[in-house]
Amino acid sequence: MSNFLSTLNKNAERWLLLVFYVMLVGTMFIEVVRREVFAYSSIWGEEIVRYSFIYLAWVGAASAVKERGHIRIDVILNYVPPTVKTLIYIFGDIVMFIVAIIALYWSFEAVHVSWKFGSVTHGLRISQTFFLFAVPFGFALVIVRLTQSFLRDLSDLRNGRAVYEGDKLFD
Repeated sequence: MSNFLSTLNKNAERWLLLVFYVMLVGTMFIEVVRREVFAYSSIWGEEIVRYSFIYLAWVGAASAVKERGHIRIDVILNYVPPTVKTLIYIFGDIVMFIVAIIALYWSFEAVHVSWKFGSVTHGLRISQTFFLFAVPFGFALVIVRLTQSFLRDLSDLRNGRAVYEGDKLFD
């Protein structure tokens, strides 16, 4: 069981990103062929693409938090000692955690209203709650990854290791 959880922890966002990306690209391809070859398009195809993209963005945000892949300006971090660098990253994680908690709380409002009034999508005619849930789902994943990042940074600080900075695009 722990092997499964370890694999899930390592690859959960990758698998979800793959599913939503394939769904987005596959549906978009089908819709382009239908529109250009058959002069016909469907509203449900556009909705699938739109909602797949929304989930893709929120799961991608959690993945970026996990890998410390968000865009940041870290020039000053090159000139501070490793302990200060670690403390700056911990401070950033705490601030982002607070923002994510507030956003998670408020994002449930839209889901609750949709659930309460039974709103449905225009083309698919299914509950809009499933699609509005992308935002709280994304923030919940971000909170989990921020907690892991915070604990990793504390461990690095205690053990005198260099803080995990993620992969750098330009160096």
